[in-house]
Order: sequence, then structure tokens, then C-alpha cells
Amino acid sequence: QVQLVESGGGLVQAGDSLRLSCAASGRDFSGYGMGWFRQASGKEREFVAGISGDGRDTKYADSVKGRFTISRDDAKNSMYLQMNSLKPDDTGVYFCAIAPHSILIYIESLYDFWGQGTQVTVSS
Repeated sequence: QVQLVESGGGLVQAGDSLRLSCAASGRDFSGYGMGWFRQASGKEREFVAGISGDGRDTKYADSVKGRFTISRDDAKNSMYLQMNSLKPDDTGVYFCAIAPHSILIYIESLYDFWGQGTQVTVSS
């Protein structure tokens, strides 16, 4: 059974930084595409960042480009999201997800396992 657990969320002020972690268990993590999504209250879940199975390709939503960095450490079965210059609009529950292949994808429905999410709240 694949399990993804997010951590690192919290309450911060605008301009601060946070580093989210996603720990995977239950299957060999390496080689699979992974992504971060977020859902603000009352809104649809949206793509934030994705990384290919080999870590060479990354993609970001326009709203976070230049501020967020996605990375992975296959030896630790973990993925990270470094979030800098946080804005109130970044507030939401952040989810990590793993794809059934190595390709970087940004379409939510193509991911097959999801974590429970971690809350990020950015105050102005």
C-alpha cells in the first residue's frame, strides 16, 4: 500500500519561507513522476509544481515560478517544496502526489496516489 505523508506546513507571514516534505512508503519511489498541488478554501485543487522521475524536468504554475522549488531525494523516498517569498494567495492545503510513470505531469487526474495534505497559511 503506497502512502504519502506531507509535513512542514504552518502559519507564516507574507515574505517568509517554508519547506514542505513528502515522505513516500510502500513502493520504490525512484523513477516515478511526482507533484505538488494545493487547494484554497472554496476553490478547486490546482497544480503547483511537478518533477519527472529522473529529477531532470520540473514545471511550475505561473503563480509560483521563481519563488518555489521542487526537488526529490530518491535515497530518502522524499520530495520537497521550498517556498520562498510567500504571499497570502499561497494559503491552502498542499498535497503531494505520485504518478504511475516517470513523466512529469500537471494533470491532477493522472496521479494515482495522494497524501492527506498539510495546511499552509500566509498572513498579510
